[in-house]
Amino acid sequence: MSQSTKHVVDRFLRAMNDHDLDELISCFHEDYRSETPAHPERSFTGRAQVRANWVQLFETTPDLAVEFSRTMIDDDTAWIELRMHGTQTDEELDVRGVVIKGISGDRIQWGRIYLEPVQQSADVTWEAIYAGQEDG
Repeated sequence: MSQSTKHVVDRFLRAMNDHDLDELISCFHEDYRSETPAHPERSFTGRAQVRANWVQLFETTPDLAVEFSRTMIDDDTAWIELRMHGTQTDEELDVRGVVIKGISGDRIQWGRIYLEPVQQSADVTWEAIYAGQEDG
């Protein structure tokens, strides 16, 4: 296991939970590439968009907490199973999934994001979620 990669992953988690925007942004390369394969329209390049995304998340979810339930590090790549939760504008936020982070030096160079909100109602089917309507 790469100690450098583990150090970046630990710093990344700590900055999210401390709501330390500057430290969080310092975890990313200027030309960070984010891919969201299940939602390609959410993909982007650049640390400025990382900042904009986290500013919005910290502002709308002041009690945001992040947990890494499992982490697998292979040289310069970290596979992280995570949960983000908190109260977002009077609604419960509960997002879970996997992120894969490519680390170069002491910063995150790229990421592949596989996160989805946890389904809150058993009455909603998989197809209805993607059609944007409830089954009932």
